[in-house]
Amino acid sequence: MTHAMLKGSNVPLDAPAVRAVLRWSPGADIPDVDASALLLAADGRVRSDEDFVFYNQPRHPSGLVRRLPKKRVVEGLTDTVEADLAALDRSVDRVLITASSDGATFRAVRDLRILLFDAAVSGGEPLALFDVKPETGEETAIICGELYRRGDGWKFRAVGQGYPTGLVGLATEYGISVDDGEGAAGAPSAPSVPQPLPQQAAQPAYGYPHPAPPAQPPAYGYPQPTSPQPAYGYPQGVAVPAPTPDPTFVLPPMGPQFIRP
Repeated sequence: MTHAMLKGSNVPLDAPAVRAVLRWSPGADIPDVDASALLLAADGRVRSDEDFVFYNQPRHPSGLVRRLPKKRVVEGLTDTVEADLAALDRSVDRVLITASSDGATFRAVRDLRILLFDAAVSGGEPLALFDVKPETGEETAIICGELYRRGDGWKFRAVGQGYPTGLVGLATEYGISVDDGEGAAGAPSAPSVPQPLPQQAAQPAYGYPHPAPPAQPPAYGYPQPTSPQPAYGYPQGVAVPAPTPDPTFVLPPMGPQFIRP
């Protein structure tokens, strides 16, 4: 039986693995929607940036939470997150299922719904469904629902909490490290990095040409040679200036990059 849920309601889950499907109606002026997942510890924050599964990081390192390809179905478009709840580490207390819009607010998204399925059953009826409606219309990211531990089992809660700051703002709220600054397509860009200083030339090993020694003050009363005396039996090396650092060099950006593929 499918549970039609209201905001704030919850339902117990018997399935060890679930598929959370976001579904909406596409259109000419309707933004694309992306599903994401955040794995949270008991303190309500991610354990590391790897606990964020989204379009540029579609699979958790454990392989137990993953984002599946988008599909077109009779009812509209879908984007899906699958989670093996029974196998998740005990340090994971909750899994948030979120939606973010591309280029417009959720005011323009029609018929947004989250459907929860038993991942082991192909073509079965959903275990639960929740019609996600924005509260203000200015949201660009929404927590649609959450999977959370209760004793030795799991439950699903219909949430519907919106954020006007997009996927970046939502992820930051739960402890994801995001770079400062704005890059292409609103993606956080890497901060500027000081240029490295030229390196000092290393001293050559014994038995190889040596650099010219520094000039010594003349010995009183005797003419001085115009060039340093060569080391016995070896030609002398020529001093080479240190390379000039590339002024365009910067380190690669750190943290998740919110550039849609």
